[in-house]
Amino acid sequence: MPNKYGNFHDFCRDSGSRFATIPICNLFNESPARGGQSPWYGGCDLTGISLGNDRYLANLGSILVAVIAILVSLLLLWRSDRKKAAVGRREMQFFLIGYIIIEICEIFTVGGFPLDSKVRRAFSAAHIAAIVADLWILMMNGAVGYQLVDDGTPLSIGLIFGSAAALFVGTGYIALDTGFSWTGFFNSTLDAPNQSYSLYTLYQLVPLLFLVIYFLLETYLVLRVLGEIRPMIYLVTAALLFAIGQIFQYVLSVHICNGTSGKINGGLFETLFTLLSVVTIWAFWSSITEDDWPAPQSEMSYN
Repeated sequence: MPNKYGNFHDFCRDSGSRFATIPICNLFNESPARGGQSPWYGGCDLTGISLGNDRYLANLGSILVAVIAILVSLLLLWRSDRKKAAVGRREMQFFLIGYIIIEICEIFTVGGFPLDSKVRRAFSAAHIAAIVADLWILMMNGAVGYQLVDDGTPLSIGLIFGSAAALFVGTGYIALDTGFSWTGFFNSTLDAPNQSYSLYTLYQLVPLLFLVIYFLLETYLVLRVLGEIRPMIYLVTAALLFAIGQIFQYVLSVHICNGTSGKINGGLFETLFTLLSVVTIWAFWSSITEDDWPAPQSEMSYN
C-alpha cells in the first residue's frame, strides 16, 4: 500500500484545476521544473468570472471576504490598543497583524487573480509561511496568560517575534525552493502524487498542533485559574467555526465547485468561517481580560 503521508495530489485535485484554493497547490502548478506546464489535476475547473482571452477572476467571493477580514482585523487592532491594562495586548495585536498578512496573500492565491505564475507562487509561499508563523503566535498567546514572562515587555515581544520570524523564514524558504526549483532538491514533489514530507508537516500538521496546544492552555487557564465557564463558550465556538471552514475547504469544496459549474468552491466559505473564528478568538481574549473577573488565588492579574 503506498504511503499517503505528504501526498497533496487529492487535495489539489479537489481544490480546483485551473486555480487552486489551497495555496500550497500553486507551488506545484507551472513550476519551471515542469517546463511551465500545470499538472491539471483533473478536478473541477474553478474559473469564476471570465475576463476574456482565457483569463479569469477565479474566486471573487474569497477576495471580498479577505478584504472584509483585513478591515475587521484593523478594527480589532484599534480595539485591542484601547485595552491598556489587558494581559497580552501587544501579543494579541501581533496575532492580528499576522492574520492581516495571511489575508493579503489570500487575495492573490485563493482569490485567483490572473497573475504571472511567478508572482502567484511567491504569494503562495508567503501565504504558507504566514499561516505557520501566525498560529505559532496564537499558541504563544495561550502561554502569555500564565505570566512566565511579563507580557508586553521587550523580552516577551522579542521571543514571540523572533521565533515567529524564524518559522516564517524557514517555511518560506522550503516553499519558495519547491515552487521555483532553486536547488532542485524538492523537484520530486512536483510530480504526482506531489508528495512533500516537509511541507505536509509544516502546512498540515504543525499548525494543527499549535491550535490544539493553544486550546488546551486556554482551557486550563479559564477553568482552573479563573474558575469560570462563560469564556469557554467563545473558545469552543472559535474552534467549531474553524473546523467548519476546514470541512468546506477539504470535503465540500469539489461538490460546491461542480454544483456551481466552477463559479465558486469551498475556498470562499473557508475564508469566511476562518474570519468568524478569528473574531471569536479576539472576543474570548477580550472576555478574560475584563476588569470584573475575581483575582485568582495564584495572584495572576487580568486587570
